[in-house]
Amino acid sequence: MKSVTYFAGFLVFAFVFSGAFASDPSPLQDFCVAINDPGLVNNAFVNGKFCKDPNLVKAEDFFSQGLDVAGNTSNPSGSNVTTVNVDKIPGLNTLGISLVRIDYAPNGGLNPPHIHPRGTEILTVIEGTLNVGFVTSNPNNTLFTKVLNKGDVFVFPIGLIHFQQNIGKTPAVAIAALSSQNAGVITIANAVFGSKPAISRDVLTRAFQVGAAVIKLLQAPFMKQY
Repeated sequence: MKSVTYFAGFLVFAFVFSGAFASDPSPLQDFCVAINDPGLVNNAFVNGKFCKDPNLVKAEDFFSQGLDVAGNTSNPSGSNVTTVNVDKIPGLNTLGISLVRIDYAPNGGLNPPHIHPRGTEILTVIEGTLNVGFVTSNPNNTLFTKVLNKGDVFVFPIGLIHFQQNIGKTPAVAIAALSSQNAGVITIANAVFGSKPAISRDVLTRAFQVGAAVIKLLQAPFMKQY
């Protein structure tokens, strides 16, 4: 009788435990709309990538090169991000990790405020001096900032606005790992002022509490890029 009671208790515990820790897989793209039409299956996307036949896998599926090459920082922000994710290394699929090299021009090169909707970032400085920071969510919007030198490491939590800026007189380089095979990136200014189609100026004037002329001025450089 005791064994039956113990077994019943174990089943209840196992059910509760599995329910507490079960969850949907994290999204690997902005959205994944369900389809019910079998005729569209051949055009379906999945949350991640289809898996290659294990018998056909090669060492090259886990390999990439080129992170020794500096990125071109001749742009308005003065930075360049070289991404090594599942699109570059197919073997990263389902492993939940990716890598980037970030180059910064001297005297202010900036990786502008942005978020990674699907990944936490851990960054280490290879060369130069960076001022980095992130801002917490509402209502506090607290800024955590730090000056980093060669060999220093800093973490940017998933989904929070963050940035890095070169405050030195020489080029700077950082390597960062992200906790997703496709962490995604949303650059705040580009998204708000350069969306396609444009966000209503009435929305932006109310949100930023400035006049329409200011919003038009802010949108202008981003609209030229498209």
